[in-house]
Amino acid sequence: MAGGEYTPADAEADLLLPPPAGSEPEPAPEARPPPADTLGVAYAIFFTLGTGFLLPWNAYITAVDYFSYLYPGAPVDRVFSVSYMLSCFLPLILIVLCFPKSSAPARINTGMSLFTVALLVVPVMDAVYVKGVPGLYGAFDVTVAATVLCGVADALVQGGVIGFAGELPARYMQAVVAGTATSGVLVSVLRVITKGVYPQDANGLRKSAILYFVVSIVVMIICIVCYNVADKLPVVIYYKNIKKRAQKAEEDGGMSGSAWRSTLWSIVGRVKWHGIGIALIYAITLSIFPGYITEDVHSEALKDWYPIMLISAYNVFDLVGKSLPAFYFLENANIAVAGSFARLLFYPLFYGCLHGPSFFRTEIPVTILTCLLGLTNGYLTCILMTLAPKAVPIQHSETAGIVIVLFLVAGLVVGSFVAWFWVI
Repeated sequence: MAGGEYTPADAEADLLLPPPAGSEPEPAPEARPPPADTLGVAYAIFFTLGTGFLLPWNAYITAVDYFSYLYPGAPVDRVFSVSYMLSCFLPLILIVLCFPKSSAPARINTGMSLFTVALLVVPVMDAVYVKGVPGLYGAFDVTVAATVLCGVADALVQGGVIGFAGELPARYMQAVVAGTATSGVLVSVLRVITKGVYPQDANGLRKSAILYFVVSIVVMIICIVCYNVADKLPVVIYYKNIKKRAQKAEEDGGMSGSAWRSTLWSIVGRVKWHGIGIALIYAITLSIFPGYITEDVHSEALKDWYPIMLISAYNVFDLVGKSLPAFYFLENANIAVAGSFARLLFYPLFYGCLHGPSFFRTEIPVTILTCLLGLTNGYLTCILMTLAPKAVPIQHSETAGIVIVLFLVAGLVVGSFVAWFWVI
């Protein structure tokens, strides 16, 4: 070591090299202080990864105006929601039950490659076939298939990244979760810019949609580079080596397949209330946002800017909520779970914005409720996602992270179905 710095080479030596004969054994990696995250590189990488794995979904759902123009009469946003969420949910179940010890780097790199392919579908198909012409419903089927591919990629990437962050200190999970909110803000900013710059006709919608997908492709390529750099950072190697020692000790204990199944149910038991809270958070959020906000409320003054402003307000406050734990972290998971149940109050409140007293049906109450929806979604999600992997031993943190993502996606599936069938 030079100057006392803990390097990747030192970490490997800690694991692989026996101590010299007659000398005191080297301390285990966990006996050393963790290396510093120099210049915040690891934090920035996890933040970028969080931004990346939700950007494809945000690109598809934000370009819904263009897709609605191309495919009139098709319930585009609801079809996208159900196809994406179901195709994400099923692979997650397979990973947890059948491939718990599959390579996380292989899953994440495969998923990000699939994301890139799925994002390329729209601009390429537009250039060679659709060309802005409405009514080509064969292209709609291909677009839905691309959202299905995105869902599969999300299962591979989100489960892996959340599990990866779960093995590290809490600030890295907060970085990932804050990154997911940033993807929504980024697309909202792009939408505001394109609406202001491009004419609001078929050609303007087409240019806007292509911009969303090109930006998403660029960010995804950056994410691929970032993820493969992360594994080489000293702070990541430090905690991976602790995990390796714990796994080796467990394997020396002779864990069999049936023992693993028992361990899996033990992990689920430890994080089930975290998961129930997260599932409820997203079931409530997705049943209201964006469908209710884009279709059910209207403003004579703001006209078609109204849903754009509400979606932007939600995304900004979601980011604020996911950033707050960096300043005040709620350590009590029970309070966070209770908060997720308290969000059921949003149903009667939003109902009142349509059918309540006249003063409640104006822009200000709807905007305030939308901001609170985003703020509570962001803060409670970050708290529960961070606490869940810490509720199990480090060697099972990745599995706990994937289980939590499974609960999250289950909540999204329920929310997407409720949004489809439930009319406020």
